[in-house]
Amino acid sequence: MAKRGKKKGGLFRGLKRLLGFLLVLALVWVVLGFVPRDRNYVPENPMLRQELPILIAHGGGNREFPDNTLEAFYNAYSVDPRAMLETDVCITKDGVVILSHDTTLDRKTNVTGAIAEWNYTDLMAQQVDFGYTNPVKDGQLNGKRVRFTTDGGKTRTPLEVTYPAGVKPRHRSKFLCTTLEQLLVSFPENRINVEIKQTGEVGQKALEEVLRLLKTYDAFDRVVLASFHDEVYDRYVALQTAGQVPDRFMYSPSVGPMIRYVAMAALNADFLFKDGLCVFQLPTEKMGIPLDTQWLVQSAHKHNIAVHYWTVNDVSEMQHLIDIGADGIMTDYPHLLKQVLDAQEKPADTGDFQLAAPREE
Repeated sequence: MAKRGKKKGGLFRGLKRLLGFLLVLALVWVVLGFVPRDRNYVPENPMLRQELPILIAHGGGNREFPDNTLEAFYNAYSVDPRAMLETDVCITKDGVVILSHDTTLDRKTNVTGAIAEWNYTDLMAQQVDFGYTNPVKDGQLNGKRVRFTTDGGKTRTPLEVTYPAGVKPRHRSKFLCTTLEQLLVSFPENRINVEIKQTGEVGQKALEEVLRLLKTYDAFDRVVLASFHDEVYDRYVALQTAGQVPDRFMYSPSVGPMIRYVAMAALNADFLFKDGLCVFQLPTEKMGIPLDTQWLVQSAHKHNIAVHYWTVNDVSEMQHLIDIGADGIMTDYPHLLKQVLDAQEKPADTGDFQLAAPREE
């Protein structure tokens, strides 16, 4: 009986110590929540939502028109002149930054090869067509070429775009190569997200040319730079830290810093996160962890950091992101997201409002 009593007493003391330890941790967690959060992005942040999230056209809306073409972006502009335009860029052999999701031409065009090995002048002289969605393996053509089609199986031409007054199609049937400079000039008021796709020395060369264009067109206050490559992101941070870019220089993180922030925020230690970025661009979940939460959005806002989600093509998911306070929603279907956003402004008694399917012209 004595031994059993001692055993129970030891178990009780152990549980008491564990409870005390957990209580101390909880108290520390609460106290850390009161530590002031600095503004990671110091200037006014144009990537924050106003009344509704920003409509962000992924590649211009790459299920409505061939992505990363000037025509796709005009289509998105026709949906919402205030739309934010998301694009990917690579630099050519002759130093021109063009719009392309891939670092090769095999998947999206009627030619093959690495973009870094092509001259922009040759792409234009040969009227290379960026209106394809070819099968590829490891970035190389792997089968017959396939023209871009919508979900309904309809092909597109530049003539089907609704252009602003005074703008004419560049070609009747082909989607010609588009440069970042063309995008900046054609949409001088729109916010733009630019993701650098190349790595190593080529990626750094692309970054330097992008920065030159931003300076030339005074676009630092409307263009966000992005990259999934850590060395490119580290370069963003280094340029900002060294004061080699304007205070309004904007960038979003690669996966590593994003995970680091989420972990810190969960521990109420996000005051230690000092990266001067202006926006988190996130999937709705990562490694099974839901990121589409009001808690995360509100946490980022304490740092003057916006939160944009990609790539969202489902109506209920769009509505959920609106409800949690997301600052931007990136989609392949600008027409569909515009309908969802417009529905927010309708009176509450219009319960019979129905969303149309993605537009087929």
